[in-house]
Amino acid sequence: MKRSNRLIAITNYFMSNPKQLVQLTYFSEAYSASKSSISEDLDIVDEMFQHEGIGFLDRIAGAAGGVMYVPYYSKEKSTSFIQDLCTQLEDPERILPGGYLYMSDILGNPATMRKVGHIFATAFSDLHIDAIVTVATKGISLANAIASYLNVPVVTVRRDPKVTEGSSVSINYVSGSSRKIQTMVLPRRSLPEGSNVCIVDDFMKAGGTITGMKSLLDEFNANVKAIGVLAEAEDEEDERVVLDYMSLVQITNVNSLKQIIEVHPGTIIRQWE
Repeated sequence: MKRSNRLIAITNYFMSNPKQLVQLTYFSEAYSASKSSISEDLDIVDEMFQHEGIGFLDRIAGAAGGVMYVPYYSKEKSTSFIQDLCTQLEDPERILPGGYLYMSDILGNPATMRKVGHIFATAFSDLHIDAIVTVATKGISLANAIASYLNVPVVTVRRDPKVTEGSSVSINYVSGSSRKIQTMVLPRRSLPEGSNVCIVDDFMKAGGTITGMKSLLDEFNANVKAIGVLAEAEDEEDERVVLDYMSLVQITNVNSLKQIIEVHPGTIIRQWE
């Protein structure tokens, strides 16, 4: 196999299997090449990953070592994307009753969500997360996008139990914005005891839903290592009950009468400061 062909194959492997350790022997046997040739290929792939600002190859020495693709979205790429996203969200036609914005088109756009997932995965890369936890239904696309780069499963919290999922744990919680008592359910088999988890949601006002998920995860003795939200909204009437989180964008003003929306980069931008 020519080197050019090997480079394409190796790059495809790493992009499809992020955060997964593989030994050089695997590539050597798969492409009938010496380890020295494979090592040179890896140097080229690593150089291009870093040049493009999308990650790097982490090499671990020793008999049990190998190489792993670590996704990373550069500061320049992340800042540019977030600014573009803010501009999209400032379209007055997105205004919905209650100060919410229409974001289903963004959540349903695979290309956009891949970049969002890449940015969040960069922020959570060193936290040794075992699972991404979200609540049905709009947060699922965001959770899948992040999980695909961290190479971990997605665990979905639901409002009602499903017969096909077996026994479940349920809790009641108070919604931060509506002040209504609601129910959350999580199947016992969906999350191993003591897992390190990251909670993600598409939109946060006061944070009642995320607080409910944290309470539910306490029943599994899970460790909440991070919280990520696509968009957060400032609301003077609602006291924020979640403080330790990262947001991609902040919606600071929604005036339906004047048709004005103000959106700024979220707290995740602080990791580069």
